[in-house]
Amino acid sequence: MRHVSFSLPGKPVTRRAVLAGGAAALLTTACGAPQGLHTVNGKQTITVLAFRAPSLGAFLPAVIKAKRFDDAHGLHIDFAYATPDNYNTEFASGHYQVGASAALLSEALRRERQVDVTYLFNLFDYFTAVVTSDPSLRTLTDLRGHSLAAATGTTNHAMFEWFARQGGLDLHDAELINQTTAGLSTMALIGRADAVEIWEPAYSSLVATRPDIRTLDIGLGQWQRRFGTGQIPYLGLAAHTDWAKANPGTVATLYRIYSTAAQWTTANPDAAAAIIAKATPRGKAGPLAKLIKDPSRLRLHLAPAAQLATGIEAVLEAGRETGYLTDAPPANLVYQEL
Repeated sequence: MRHVSFSLPGKPVTRRAVLAGGAAALLTTACGAPQGLHTVNGKQTITVLAFRAPSLGAFLPAVIKAKRFDDAHGLHIDFAYATPDNYNTEFASGHYQVGASAALLSEALRRERQVDVTYLFNLFDYFTAVVTSDPSLRTLTDLRGHSLAAATGTTNHAMFEWFARQGGLDLHDAELINQTTAGLSTMALIGRADAVEIWEPAYSSLVATRPDIRTLDIGLGQWQRRFGTGQIPYLGLAAHTDWAKANPGTVATLYRIYSTAAQWTTANPDAAAAIIAKATPRGKAGPLAKLIKDPSRLRLHLAPAAQLATGIEAVLEAGRETGYLTDAPPANLVYQEL
């Protein structure tokens, strides 16, 4: 397989490299004062880091701030937004104590890199899609010898590798074109690759723009058959372990805030979509409303990490099967106090 990288010519950007860079930053750089719990104008305030929109990590924060659910629960949240690379560096370095774009596999890999973090609670289960306009591509195995654009440095792609293997596709047999997450929709629209791996919320926007584009079956049902559970915990909140131990009440309040936002969003999809679209560059409320109304794609699943032991272990086992993880992380990767 020939990798084409738009960031590092001649070699693909991998999630392991990005997270290793973040761990190195912990040892070699100073990112300023840690951003954790503090008081501003008499209000208990916390700074939480998330991916920039469009991203699932920025999905509920837009609702939280617009509806002031944080203030209603007595904890003012200052959301800071960053690109994925900067997020990983600044969260791993400890500059931010809480991360709201925490992919479970990423946090497990951080532990391998000696960054002591814990997965607090889950927000979204896993979803991805492979889209194509090439009529010759009907199944994943048809991608052999064809180009597939993907953000190869993301945890989403690392998870997709497991599904591709179950479906009979070794990704070494395809030509992977590494692209930024923001660039995947463009790749699909202009046909620069035979197929594109893409996920929400970009997938909904793409399908709304190109309703004729086809989606290949990646075999999400393989998960239930292999692991005996439909749970695929994917994205949530994580924190540095020492901070979480010292602030269990704040963790519980964060969970209540996110729970309130999630319940309101699912009960008011059109109003929530308008809020999220306003906070998203080129965001469109229509496709976002349809996404919120379709649980099979949004896969909003808010639950304490301690209640998802079976699903979390399945995700970690999938990571080991693909070689993404080399060993089982310590038990305290999963926060137990909620």
